Amino acid sequence: MSTTTRLILSSALASVMAAGLVAPAAAQSKEKCYGIAKAGQNDCGNLSGTHSCAGQSKVDNAPDEWKYVAKGSCKDLKGMTADEARAAMVMKK
Repeated sequence: MSTTTRLILSSALASVMAAGLVAPAAAQSKEKCYGIAKAGQNDCGNLSGTHSCAGQSKVDNAPDEWKYVAKGSCKDLKGMTADEARAAMVMKK
């Protein structure tokens, strides 16, 4: 599968998820975990508003980038909630 095809499919999935069309059970079993995504492997937009598509992270473990993980596993992965990520971004400035 080409990179372009993957980006299109990722964007389509992100749009469906953002529109709330994901099955409630699936949405309830996942949570956004910030600061764990590797470069180019974020699930969608970031807190700083520099992009809105999946796979556009520039560096590993950026505090404003997120990935969906199993609910309750973010802390085990050394990740942050959205509020913690915002605070980390403010501290860096």
